[in-house]
Amino acid sequence: MTDSNLFVVENVSKRFGATLANNNVSLTIKKGEIRGLAGENGSGKSTLCSIICGIHRLDEGTMTKWGQPYSPASPIDANNGGVAMVVQELGVIENLSVAENIFLGKTDLFKSRGLLSVEQMNKAAAHELKKWGVDDISPQANAGRLSIEQRKLVELVRALSVNPDILILDEITQALSHDKRDLLYSIVDQCIQQGMTIIVVTHDTHEMLRLTDSITVLRDGSVVGTVESKEITESDLKRMMVGRELSGNLYRGDEQEQHHDQVVLSVKNLSDAKLRDITFELRKGEILAVCGLSDGGTHELGEAIFGIREHRTGSVVATVSGQQLNKPLDVIKARGAYLPKDRDDHGLMLNASVRDNLLVPSTKRLAWGKNVLGYIAPKKVRELTTEAVDTMSIKTYDANLQKVGSLSGGNKQKVSLAKWLVQNLDFFILDCPTRGVDVGVKGYIYEKMMEAKEQGLAILMITEELAEAIGMADRILVLRDGAAVKTLTRSEGFTEEKIVEVMM
Repeated sequence: MTDSNLFVVENVSKRFGATLANNNVSLTIKKGEIRGLAGENGSGKSTLCSIICGIHRLDEGTMTKWGQPYSPASPIDANNGGVAMVVQELGVIENLSVAENIFLGKTDLFKSRGLLSVEQMNKAAAHELKKWGVDDISPQANAGRLSIEQRKLVELVRALSVNPDILILDEITQALSHDKRDLLYSIVDQCIQQGMTIIVVTHDTHEMLRLTDSITVLRDGSVVGTVESKEITESDLKRMMVGRELSGNLYRGDEQEQHHDQVVLSVKNLSDAKLRDITFELRKGEILAVCGLSDGGTHELGEAIFGIREHRTGSVVATVSGQQLNKPLDVIKARGAYLPKDRDDHGLMLNASVRDNLLVPSTKRLAWGKNVLGYIAPKKVRELTTEAVDTMSIKTYDANLQKVGSLSGGNKQKVSLAKWLVQNLDFFILDCPTRGVDVGVKGYIYEKMMEAKEQGLAILMITEELAEAIGMADRILVLRDGAAVKTLTRSEGFTEEKIVEVMM
């Protein structure tokens, strides 16, 4: 081992029941290197990262750091050993302040004679936030009231606050908007200048090649190979990840907007504490993408239409029925649905089975007879579960028994989509529909969106990925500071430059 080899993983294996999540994994990472971990959902990337940062214990194999045995018993143990991680799913404690989250497990630093100095802790948290360019978040703020993006940045600052030798970023950019991703890239550059080593997990292959020095590809829990980022193309990387050539283009190939004239959803003068007088129409068979910077109001727009934001004014009307939509039940009765960005906290019941998650919107459909309340027909349950699993090709060993929380990120998202796609919908609000999924699942979701579009489903797609908006939308609605500033059409020609110019 040369002096530059900071971290070595040798023959590491990890099982969860019958599932072999990591199989004889070996890799060597040098000081100051940015190493990417690539692979499809379920390939073992997050498990390996969890072992390195002390969330899980390995079953077989060894790890060394600077030639010394490394085997953390917990994330705090890993922090003490110079390793910190920002996990894929949200990792803040919602009922604590930002400062308490940043110094979680380290509040003794601010105790004197057994008493915690909240003032000193807040001051130290403010220093850390400012140091990394995140000083628009207050240390005193309740973490549960922050957006997903803000929470993820708090997690990043918490990880950096321990001054780690090794920083692991597991799918952090999936939670960030266009401008905050630029902030992240700046932070990564700053970390490397300070001599830090970074392990990056991202399903965005373009971003992977841009950020990293080298990439280790995993498939089915095993290492396929490690390559230099500058020596591999995006297509070759995808082929290594999936073990086959990906056929066709990820996005639609036409250059004209294609939809019916019939208006399905009419939004007029929609306003609240964040939104300002937004008006637009969504047509049958249309994909209308919504883009904007982190404070543009894109996610708030989806919530407002679904009726979960307070003090909303203006009108949202399902024009097929003429019904005014004021709350979620109104949307569902009008054959609408909403997929939230935060699927774990707001879109799924993680401790319930795949089947139970799929059945939630379908209780009336499953009723045993027309006049019997409180009973569902077992045969209908079996049929709907099979239909939903097949509709999105959900990988589960048993939909009746397996908890959704144990699925990969891609299969969780498939469950979130499938429970609504088996309904007879007129419109579907999708907030970041491909967040946290690999390129294979992403392509599959796009296929299903296009199938639904061709069958007349109207889709409002809120997205933080400009390539996704350009590749999938008939029209793009750009928000800035809570207001709709421009609508672009496919026939006019979408480009990132045009969109960013309007967003800024």
